[in-house]
This record gives sequence, structure tokens and C-alpha cells, in this order.
Amino acid sequence: MQTIRTTSSSKSLFPSRFARIASTCLLVAVASVAIGGCDDPAKGKAKATASEPVASTTAQSTTLALGAAKFTFDQSSSKVAWTGSKVTGKHEGGFGTFKGSIDVEGGTPEKSKVSVDIETDSITSDSEKLTGHLKSADFFDTKTHPKATFVSTAVKKGGDKGATHTITGNLTIKGVSKSITFPATVALTADAATVDAEFAINRRDFGINYAGMVNDLIRDDVLLKLTIRAKKN
Repeated sequence: MQTIRTTSSSKSLFPSRFARIASTCLLVAVASVAIGGCDDPAKGKAKATASEPVASTTAQSTTLALGAAKFTFDQSSSKVAWTGSKVTGKHEGGFGTFKGSIDVEGGTPEKSKVSVDIETDSITSDSEKLTGHLKSADFFDTKTHPKATFVSTAVKKGGDKGATHTITGNLTIKGVSKSITFPATVALTADAATVDAEFAINRRDFGINYAGMVNDLIRDDVLLKLTIRAKKN
């Protein structure tokens, strides 16, 4: 019976091969965890369509001027929240200071106008370090752009995912204005108005980009959740 001998060179070769294979397997495992580590919060949610901003119609402006009931946001019971994510995790936050109104003609949501002003420096998150970074020029640049605004241009009956209405309006963030359309559930009573909406916007549409390769790890879609409670003036 012939004996197979292992030379000293082959002995040194096998460990190095195994080391390379082990390292490759480890990298693949880490990458798999990173990619699968966080589901996209915006997946399956309504996505706002964005286009060039549009002006309010003359008919809408005239109707509101002639005599609309005004409902003012109750900030204590209203919320503007967001959820952003990257491949390895997600962060949640909101805006602590905002004001707005809903002008309604004849108790009809379709003849209403929604206006919102948000103080960008009031942004919050689940990480103090992240909150400071979001306020910087890398993201919202709150010193240069202290306000984000939304003014509706149309409200139509029916909406995606069971919403009662579809709202279109001009959203301005970081000095960039886009017309967005999203589904919302709107309810009116004699003394109160409510708007509930959950939809995703593409942060890149508004110039919210973190320069460098890290930007590619941050998902484009940011989920917004609006809980608006307004009282009649």
C-alpha cells in the first residue's frame, strides 16, 4: 500500500486556503445580515407622486375668500411623524413645532384648503446624535431653511388603500418645491376636522442627500405619518 506524504509546502498551503474561505464566508454572512437586517418601513405603503409645483385654481381661491369655515390645528393632539431607514436599521422621529389650518366651504372636504408650516429645527429622532446631524447642511440645513411648508391645491373623493380622499398640494422642503399627491382619510363635523395619512416621499426629490457613498445605504423613501386634529375657530 502506497503512503501519501504531505510536503511542508502543502501543509502551509492548506491553512491559507481555509483562512481565505473562512474570511469570504464571514463577509458573505455579515453582508446577508446587513441586507436582511431591516425591512423597508415604506414597503407596501402608499407612495406620494411628485411633480413640478402647481398654482391653486382661481375657483378654489375665490370660494375660500367668499366664506370658508376655518379649522386650526391643535398641536397638542396632532402629530407629524417620520420613519427613515438604511439597510442595517431604521430611525423614527417627528417635528415638534408646526401650525396649520383647514379652510372648508359648506362642510365639504372637496372644497377645502390645507396649509401647514413646519419649523425644521424642531425635528426629533430616536438618537440625539442623529437629530443634530439631520439639522446640519448634510440633510435639512435648518439654519438656511427654517421652514417646510405644504399648501393643498386639490382634494378629491376616494383614495388608495381605503382612504376617503386624495390630496394634492405643493410641498416645500429645503427650498425645493414639488407637487405631491397622497391618500388621506378626512372627516368633518360642525366643530372639528381631522386628517389622517400615511405615505412615503422620496427624500432625493427635495435635495435631502448625504454626500458620499454612505448616501447609497440610506433608503430613498421616507415614511410620513400625519395625525391632524383641528378645531373650528
